[in-house]
Amino acid sequence: MTDPKTTIDHDELFKKLLTTFFVEFIELFLPEVAEYLDADGVEFLGQEYFADTTTGERRKIDILAKVKFRGQDTGFLMHIENQSYDQDTLDRRMLFYFTRLYQKFLLPIYPIVVFSFDYPLKVQSNQHIVAFPDRKVLEFNFATIQLNQLNWRDFLKQHNPVAAALMSKMRIARKDRPKVKAECLRLLATLKLDPARTELISGFVDTYLKLNPQEEPIFQEEIDRMGLAEQEQVMEIVTTWMER
Repeated sequence: MTDPKTTIDHDELFKKLLTTFFVEFIELFLPEVAEYLDADGVEFLGQEYFADTTTGERRKIDILAKVKFRGQDTGFLMHIENQSYDQDTLDRRMLFYFTRLYQKFLLPIYPIVVFSFDYPLKVQSNQHIVAFPDRKVLEFNFATIQLNQLNWRDFLKQHNPVAAALMSKMRIARKDRPKVKAECLRLLATLKLDPARTELISGFVDTYLKLNPQEEPIFQEEIDRMGLAEQEQVMEIVTTWMER
């Protein structure tokens, strides 16, 4: 759900990125799933809306994909939520989504949350438990990818478009912002994607790493340290921003 305090539609930006590069996202963050996922059998389902009776709000699921097990005719659902702000009741909401989707589709569901906010830095919950002194009635678990807990340096050599985009949302020291932006674009340039996909990732990076006038010269210095071919490709991307 989008934070009402901001004008950036974080959910839409992440939805476009992750649906365009769905398999690459799974390969980068959930390699165990990539081992049994049929990359050619991904179907994105229509928007699912649910009434949240606890708040009175009408909520929609961010991404719901029907996928197949590799080498099999059977399939399962993958549900991805982008969480752009801290919310104590998210674990409960993920359970509600799971039960309603399971009831509707009668398919196994693999739930995933991408925590994309900058703060707080505390590790987010990945489960919802209902327990009594004498027994545990329910333990619901979901996969979590908390970007502000990840070090952008660990992704520099990942030949993956999702890494090029999401490094811009990982934990970044203030002094490293120009360097990270340059590295995102350097990685993007090496991927040699078509213009539309290149623009999608470069626009994502520019949205989340807006540099101030003091950072711009440092950014240019980082580009100048690259090899000639990379410099030309990165500057072509930057020129496209300026023209747009």
